[in-house]
Amino acid sequence: MIAARQVHKRYGDEVALRGVSLDVHGGSIHALVGLNGAGKTTLMRSMLDMIRLDAGRVSIRCEDDLVPVERLLRPEWRHVGHMIETPFTYAELTVTETIVAAARLHGVSRADAPTAAQAMIDQLELGHWAHRRTHSLSLGNRQRLGLAGALAHRPRLLILDEPANGLDPAGVHVVRRMLQQAAASGAAILISSHHLDEMARIADIISVMHRGSLIGTLPPQGIDIERQFFDMVSVHDGVDGGGAG
Repeated sequence: MIAARQVHKRYGDEVALRGVSLDVHGGSIHALVGLNGAGKTTLMRSMLDMIRLDAGRVSIRCEDDLVPVERLLRPEWRHVGHMIETPFTYAELTVTETIVAAARLHGVSRADAPTAAQAMIDQLELGHWAHRRTHSLSLGNRQRLGLAGALAHRPRLLILDEPANGLDPAGVHVVRRMLQQAAASGAAILISSHHLDEMARIADIISVMHRGSLIGTLPPQGIDIERQFFDMVSVHDGVDGGGAG
């Protein structure tokens, strides 16, 4: 559904991405894990055409063709949902109004947007807060609201940066169930997280990013995945002591 090929990005003297190539397929959850500063958010932003790459290309599948993201037209972006760093909210709007606005921005009709919003409220268990203004929400409920906005238009591609941030165990379970349902319906999901155990539960593929490079994969549902992660990072640092990504 989306493919990155040999992407490079530098900010001054800081190398953020070093020749990264990555595929995310429909019907699967692809986890991206790494330490702070590994380059995960930069890669996701490049996949959404939020930054210009120094080299390489990102393409999204449209019909039977892979189209470079910089050439994607607005109707094609309507099939993409994302939550990068900050959840989509309007402080003075209610939860329901915010999700309706997100749905409308992604091409859902005025008639269908309230129904789409209500479905997200039900699935993410936001009913108690549906008529509250978003500025009054807790961090965890703002995260749920951001996910609702990203999913309201039923995207075929979903890119999520740390979606479980601030969620309690019940919230993590709700989000896990929703992402699994989206993948089962055919969506391609790329998700970054520091929660290795959670990624082991839901991901089909776990890619490890370190210092701007993809350095390997971890087996989903593997034993002691945290130890495997740190072993992989340590081995890489022993070989390549380059700068942070």
